[in-house]
Amino acid sequence: MNWHKTTLEISTRGKGLHDITEAIRAQLREWDVHEGMCFLFLPHTSASLVVSENWDPTARADLETFMERLVPEQEAWYTHKLEGPDDATSHIRSMLTDTSLTIPVDDGNLSLGTWQGIYIFEHRAHSHRRGVLIRVLNVE
Repeated sequence: MNWHKTTLEISTRGKGLHDITEAIRAQLREWDVHEGMCFLFLPHTSASLVVSENWDPTARADLETFMERLVPEQEAWYTHKLEGPDDATSHIRSMLTDTSLTIPVDDGNLSLGTWQGIYIFEHRAHSHRRGVLIRVLNVE
């Protein structure tokens, strides 16, 4: 067994779902991983990791709209605004989603469903550099 680890640096372009599936697949190829487990962790409190539809872009738009409606910005009751008007909302949205994922690796590829992709869900209005910790246990 081998244990691989690195941090992917991802630039987001502000709010929304940013597909990182291919970047993770490229790392698996670089490590020559064929069978194992891929662990992903996003050490941020204003973004999250999600597995979602990656074929139809309207699905992504619907998910982004849903989150905007679920946790709207500039509610009068928000008191957490130290870093701007999206401070409270970005932390609430992150709390409702995940900051870690575990995905099996089979035959050298992530064992995702046909239409699944891995995304950073950026909850901040402005672009950010996000570090995604990748840990892979290779059992071959």
